[in-house]
Amino acid sequence: MKVAKAKGRLRGKQPKLSPGQEAHLVKLHAAGEHTMYELAELFSVGRSTVYRAVERARQNAGTTVDS
Repeated sequence: MKVAKAKGRLRGKQPKLSPGQEAHLVKLHAAGEHTMYELAELFSVGRSTVYRAVERARQNAGTTVDS
């Protein structure tokens, strides 16, 4: 593991959703036309993944400053 880390190859578990997919999921959730369960089915992920993506988007929106 030390060798892999030194070479920059130790990255951990890969995310289930790409950044583009996550943005699309959050956009669909914000529209209010789909339930969390429907979004999970649509993106082939668990509901907990959907909840985490939405929460991450909320936290990022709170830290962003509009200029």
